[in-house]
Amino acid sequence: MKNTLKKLIPYAVVGLMSGATTFGAINYFNEKSNNSDFSYFAPKNSDAKYASFNMTGVGDDFVKAAKMTVPAVVSIKNYSTSKGRTSQQDLFDQFFGNPFGNNPKQQQQQQPPKDMPSGMGSGVIISPDGYIISNNHVIAGATKLEVVLSNKKSYVANLVGTDPTTDIALLKIEEKGLPYLNFANSDNVEVGQWVLAVGNPMGLNSTVTAGIISAKGRSIDLLSQQSRTPIESFIQTDAAINPGNSGGALVDPSGELIGINSAISSKTGYYEGYGFAVPSNLARKVVEDIKKYGLVQRGFLGVVPLDLSDQRQVAAYNQQKKTNLKSGNGVYLIEVAEKGGAEDAGLRNGDIVTKVDNTPISSYYDLSFAVGSKRPGDKVAVAYTRNGKENVVNVTLKDQKGGTSLRSKADLSVTEKIGSEFEPLSEKFKTDYGLNSGVIAKNVLEGSEISKIGVVDNYIVIEVNGKPVNSQKDIEKILQTYTGNVQIKYVDEYGRITTRGFKMP
Repeated sequence: MKNTLKKLIPYAVVGLMSGATTFGAINYFNEKSNNSDFSYFAPKNSDAKYASFNMTGVGDDFVKAAKMTVPAVVSIKNYSTSKGRTSQQDLFDQFFGNPFGNNPKQQQQQQPPKDMPSGMGSGVIISPDGYIISNNHVIAGATKLEVVLSNKKSYVANLVGTDPTTDIALLKIEEKGLPYLNFANSDNVEVGQWVLAVGNPMGLNSTVTAGIISAKGRSIDLLSQQSRTPIESFIQTDAAINPGNSGGALVDPSGELIGINSAISSKTGYYEGYGFAVPSNLARKVVEDIKKYGLVQRGFLGVVPLDLSDQRQVAAYNQQKKTNLKSGNGVYLIEVAEKGGAEDAGLRNGDIVTKVDNTPISSYYDLSFAVGSKRPGDKVAVAYTRNGKENVVNVTLKDQKGGTSLRSKADLSVTEKIGSEFEPLSEKFKTDYGLNSGVIAKNVLEGSEISKIGVVDNYIVIEVNGKPVNSQKDIEKILQTYTGNVQIKYVDEYGRITTRGFKMP
């Protein structure tokens, strides 16, 4: 049974290291080195004068931007159950790394007290009536979310909705007249321009750091761990970002929101030079959908793509299919789904997509961003090559069920609402392990209702509301019109049977 079930990633401990020793050593050696000549470290008077002159305008902009931004950036405390704590810390580790590589069993035993948050991050107020944008990984697994403003005033927040595909979440607190930030057009930001990162790193509230945009459209293959259809087109910055900055603001010198800080590239779990933010245009689209429809409206081409910019993927495909594809820019269509938007427009297996609405497509992530930021029913112009000849067609995007209309929460299936799909167990498996019923949880979404009670991929659900289940249809039937508290009895990877519940969304 253990081979069938997925092992739970252990709880990781994140600590803070002091720099007092280093500071003391520097002072000591400075005092003992009176005869040494350190003058070459100091700039000449003229250099200092010109440096001051050149930074005057930028410094003024930083002060104005900081004054505008700090009051609109909040601290978010995530409180969750013991299983939720483990899952939540694992999720933070995926975005920031395990800084110490401690023993998993030791980590699992050192859980925070019940009255302490299991995770902390940041958020940005985006309207005066209390809507707050943050990261999905900041709020994942929470049973309670506390929001603390820069003036120390505290609120319990309601989770309006999440989108693991983009790592965006929307919260709401009951208040009026709050300071807030406006979304800027992130398409207009340029590499090299100054930015500020504002958040609450490592418990240091209302911290402002400065840097530049060092790249755009960056994919780091991070969100694929949380979503089957990730959208990654991060803004990369060298403004210092650390654990606790997640969900905070990346703003331009005018104080407008150009991104939501999400992750860093680090081997230690702390800042090593590069941070990544979800572009404001994508974040705005996600929260607008959640506010209006209760869920994100996402369009799909209806294709199975191969990223030609990934040499390993191309080599593996060539070996498997005995083909001779060459790596390069673009996305090769391995399969075009029946009755999907791509097939309706005339795209075929073997076509290479090179542009969407005049945006060059160099990789899979370019394609997922260009299409995934659209809604079902939207039309996009797709340029592709076939037999060396370039063509352009208009594709009407569809949702994953093949529809072109927008959906609300009421239109969702039961499994979409609770956040998991289910596969039946074989009769042999049931016999071998003494089970009379059961289905295997698959594609469990982080932050979903079923994940909050501790169910992860490959756990076995044996009963729902006291009734045995042997198929996804059984679960759909039990919960189709149900509106109360749901009881789930499941088996974890150690063979332990647990019953926990949630309110049907």
